[in-house]
Amino acid sequence: MAEALDKLIAVVAGRQFGYITREQLYGLGLSRRAVEVRIAAGRLIPVYRGVYAVGHVNITPLGRATAAVLACGGRAALSHGSAASLWGFNKYWDMPFEVTTPTVHIHKGIKVHRSRTLMRRDITWQLGVRVTTGERTALDIAPRLTERRLTRVVNDGRRAGHIHLDSLADVLARNPNHPGTKRLLRFIERPNKAPTNSPLEDDFEAFARRHGLPEAVTNTYLFGYEIDVLYPAERVIVEIDGYEFHSDRDSFGRDRNRDTIMLVAGYVTVRITEDRMKQNPEQEARQINTILQDRRN
Repeated sequence: MAEALDKLIAVVAGRQFGYITREQLYGLGLSRRAVEVRIAAGRLIPVYRGVYAVGHVNITPLGRATAAVLACGGRAALSHGSAASLWGFNKYWDMPFEVTTPTVHIHKGIKVHRSRTLMRRDITWQLGVRVTTGERTALDIAPRLTERRLTRVVNDGRRAGHIHLDSLADVLARNPNHPGTKRLLRFIERPNKAPTNSPLEDDFEAFARRHGLPEAVTNTYLFGYEIDVLYPAERVIVEIDGYEFHSDRDSFGRDRNRDTIMLVAGYVTVRITEDRMKQNPEQEARQINTILQDRRN
């Protein structure tokens, strides 16, 4: 009997990165005494209150994140900064793990957020962990981020398929008083705006808004080439050059060859760098505006 129960425990824990809850153990038919015997023998290792590692402690981020979610109950989900790490919005894992739940839970080593607005459609699974959706995660972390970092999170999330503007609009509509809502509205107000590829492109969009440059098309294709910024009416291309992508002779030659192809087709290419946008923004904006005006005449 004990051997059969241990096999069932292993099956359940195997689906949860090696962790199991006391409630799940009772559900498998173990008594309180049977659980305590296994704890004393080291076969169940307490990690959080009511959560045990089976045999050994899985210390990977996915394992410990799963344990944190299990500790907070069946309606809990990994959230905020921890969810951002799981979705790949962050390239690191901060401690403690953050979990959102509709009820009050206090666990040492877990930062628990209580939310009455968290709905079933705000929760999904990623890499085997129950987590808030990409859209809800963006809402929760928005108040913590700079404008530049938030822009990158939304754009990277859209490109990866983890954030969809219609779902983001739904989340914002249901959370009008959330401190992150106002900061995310600008993304759903431009639903046809393609997500940018890099922080440099984000910087150009901010630069363009700040200096009154007209609306442009970003990340489009022309004659088989990907274009950073296109003003279609004026037939003006703006390429944002980063040193790391254009510092070798081959890249330099390819760029100039492409510029020539575009010029033959009637498109003029303007190249701008991060340094120039930061050091001489007014001058750069003035030059682009002048080129656009000349092309309209």
